[in-house]
Amino acid sequence: MSQPTLSGQIRKLEDEIGTALLERSSRKVLFTDSGLLLVEQAKRVLSEIKQFTDMAGAQGDSMEGPLHIGFIPTVGPYLMPLIVPKIKQDFPELELFLYEAQTHQLVAQLEEGKLDCVILASVKETEPFKELDIYEEPLVVAVPESHPWSDMAEFDMQLLNGSTVLSLGDGHCLRDQALGYCFAAGAEDDQRFKATSLETLRNMVAAGSGITLLPKLSVPEGKAKDGVCYIPAQNPVPSRKLVLAYRPGSPFRARFEKLASYISSQLN
Repeated sequence: MSQPTLSGQIRKLEDEIGTALLERSSRKVLFTDSGLLLVEQAKRVLSEIKQFTDMAGAQGDSMEGPLHIGFIPTVGPYLMPLIVPKIKQDFPELELFLYEAQTHQLVAQLEEGKLDCVILASVKETEPFKELDIYEEPLVVAVPESHPWSDMAEFDMQLLNGSTVLSLGDGHCLRDQALGYCFAAGAEDDQRFKATSLETLRNMVAAGSGITLLPKLSVPEGKAKDGVCYIPAQNPVPSRKLVLAYRPGSPFRARFEKLASYISSQLN
């Protein structure tokens, strides 16, 4: 639809409902309060339409057709190479559309119907959705190869008492989960640096800048690699719960259950 046509349709709608939806000037166009309310209602309507379409097209638990899945950045790059080729091989009629974003963005996209399901760590933001357990993922201690702890076969978390640890920046749910275990052991967050990704965090450890906790799926084969030693932790074993989350009213419930079970079988 062209811009003049769209503008005309909006003015016609404003005339019909008797209120302005847009605040117009020569430099920019902004939504009025009424316009913002209408946008939110339109999103809900579109979400309901998508759900109706899904219900009409759904065939029980059949693994076929398009499926839009979101992943958080601390899961996607490590889980997708493990499962996507196998899913395509075992369910060739399933058309996967894969997206990566932080938890708050995935939650919003799931609410709006832009995503069918998301795979992420279970957190408070996912409580409104149905969750299917996939994997209880351990977190391992990552230290530089030159660190005094690098030769340990297992790491007692209480050794962190009085230490500082490197962490991800705000917005990553793994930050809060990992730091929760570290704080409980008496460690502090290193305020000098906040990583934007696990790979940056790993490189900082390799450079001798500190120690951290990393999820097991992100750990390469072997105890040491690229200047980093990875040590299983205990007392307690730090971990996070990976889940597949979906909208409670989704018609694809049986499909999600089959997919979650399939992914879990590949990891456990």
